[in-house]
Amino acid sequence: MNILMVLTSHEELGDTGEKTGFWLEEFAAPYYVFKDAGATVTLASPKGGQPPLDPKSDSDDAQTDSTNRFKNDKETQDALAHTKVLSDMTIDGFDAVFYPGGHGPLWDLATDTDSKRLIEAFAAADLPVAAVCHAPAVFKSTNGPDGKPLVSGKRVTGFTNTEEDGVGLTDVVPFLVEDMLKENGGHYEKGDDWASFVLTDGKLVTGQNPASSEAAAEALLKLLK
Repeated sequence: MNILMVLTSHEELGDTGEKTGFWLEEFAAPYYVFKDAGATVTLASPKGGQPPLDPKSDSDDAQTDSTNRFKNDKETQDALAHTKVLSDMTIDGFDAVFYPGGHGPLWDLATDTDSKRLIEAFAAADLPVAAVCHAPAVFKSTNGPDGKPLVSGKRVTGFTNTEEDGVGLTDVVPFLVEDMLKENGGHYEKGDDWASFVLTDGKLVTGQNPASSEAAAEALLKLLK
């Protein structure tokens, strides 16, 4: 079982002067779900190398069992520091792709042509595609085999407008994940803010927020068993 995880390379939080990137829990929790299930995990990002970590996801109050495990795991830290360049990747040999969130994907992966190419290839091959929190941003310009937006007609979730408002970034982000999914024809659903909520529709898995990371990874594994 081979799973590709794609992380952001974007680190500037709009014009705020603050940093962003990927959200640590949204990488660590799924990564260990996959590894503990015996999967081989390959990491990639648009620029390759070390993807930027959102500093807020490294604060004391954002730590979980998975993030603590990561901080004591030199092998995984090394793998993360040496992600492959996304443009070099194909779907050959992979069984699924998973996108961790953080605000970074709103700026790069949402419009990245290599990400679009890969997702569309996974979908055309009827292989699972999963994204959590802000990572459903990757479906902004991604189409299914029918030429319609990949999320069109599908039950999907992602970071809610009220959650974005809760972190005070509604006017900073280039677009709102909830609004974009609806505009692309997705049947958007959500649970309570900050609570785990995951949807599976066919081979598409989406999770609402950081708390949904582990459950989204487990949902992806179910599609592979």
